[in-house]
Amino acid sequence: MPRPSMREQLVEAAVDYFHEHGFNGSGIKDITDAAGTPKGSFYNHFDSKEAMAVEVMNRYADSRQMGMLADESTPPVERIRKHFEFLAADLERFDYARGCMFGNFGAEMSTQSSVIREDVNTSLARWASLLAPALEEARAAGALKSEMDRPLLARFLVSSWEGAAMRAKVTRGREPLDDFFAMFDSITT
Repeated sequence: MPRPSMREQLVEAAVDYFHEHGFNGSGIKDITDAAGTPKGSFYNHFDSKEAMAVEVMNRYADSRQMGMLADESTPPVERIRKHFEFLAADLERFDYARGCMFGNFGAEMSTQSSVIREDVNTSLARWASLLAPALEEARAAGALKSEMDRPLLARFLVSSWEGAAMRAKVTRGREPLDDFFAMFDSITT
């Protein structure tokens, strides 16, 4: 009888460990201990800690509820706001101490790992590409005051959110997120 795969246990533990301690603050042994698996099992599932980090970022991206941006049953401005409120609630759930993993890995690893830097960039670009059509719908409905190119505005909002999430992590409070929402509300009707 084959042994059960410990990959899922390792990834789940790594999501939390990387998010709380960062890439450099997370050792393979820390992650395997948190997963309740032997250290050697790590290498049965991952070639490197970087490979695990990419898997973790993909899992994290899936948890960001980006699909709600395409839910046409909700008016576009409302669904964009709901998406960012979902993200804000997730930051609040951890008392703002964790921040956003995209921003955390981008800040920590962009000069150390081209693999992780490229994965962060891809994740942020995908997010902006899902946001841009909702912004275009808002413009077509007359609910967007800004005439800025929608893909540019989407990238700006994603970058602004990442900055606000980082500041919320630093201040351990919601004020930077409230600033983000105030700016978002100023461009919508």
